Amino acid sequence: MRGLEGKVAIVTGGASGIGEATCRRFAQEGAKVVIGDIDGGRAEALAKELGDAALAVRFDAGDVASVEALVAAAVDRFGRLDVLFNNAALMSPDVIKLDTDPVGIDFAVWDRTMAVNARGYLAGCKYAIPHMLKAGGGAILMTTSGSGLLGDVSNIAYGASKAAVASLMRYVATIYGKQGIRCNAICPGLIRTEGGKKNVHGAMVGVMERNTLTPRLGLPEDIAAMAVFLSSDDAAFITGQNIEVDGGMLMHMPYYSDIMSGDIAWDS
Repeated sequence: MRGLEGKVAIVTGGASGIGEATCRRFAQEGAKVVIGDIDGGRAEALAKELGDAALAVRFDAGDVASVEALVAAAVDRFGRLDVLFNNAALMSPDVIKLDTDPVGIDFAVWDRTMAVNARGYLAGCKYAIPHMLKAGGGAILMTTSGSGLLGDVSNIAYGASKAAVASLMRYVATIYGKQGIRCNAICPGLIRTEGGKKNVHGAMVGVMERNTLTPRLGLPEDIAAMAVFLSSDDAAFITGQNIEVDGGMLMHMPYYSDIMSGDIAWDS
């Protein structure tokens, strides 16, 4: 990708799954990468593998001071900041199972989800943008979700938080576009990460496979490729977009899977 050599990128949730794949891809493209993750040991192991171009920082996306310290550590080590990938999210199974519906959800689950998934992304922008302005511009990415675009039967806090992220992205793109900062979001489909397999399993995997138009489900490297592209000079004219990298899951009529399964005939 053009324009990534020597640039400095922060990836939150960078020690596993989509974040890990993105850190590896940034390093391959010649960028320096700061691996922010609540699992400090895993972040350190990845940084050691990537070498001098990587820095591991243990941080908690739900703690604003921790987000500020992450950005400061990146600038202290590498002298500048060009890319922020807000990717960390509260996805642990113990939280997801309590994230139900408007009547059943506990306010503590709602507040914790919003603190990590929405406020944490705002904090990343708040502390990263001044450094990007000093550098003459930059790129901010945010991970959204189909849950923030469409209704579902559960996970109301997660879905609402991702809808907030999509709106936050558009505001950042609008406010800072003329100052050289682009902001986009990536909306993944079902990505088969270690963590994702804990939340989507059993019969639900088959349901999502039937609604994905590509021959396979997503891999972390699919999202990493889009993240690196959107951060590069090759994407210089792209901003304010929520780009779905989901194998076409949200691009078809609701009855598609019924037709493909043979439950109903198209001409019946």
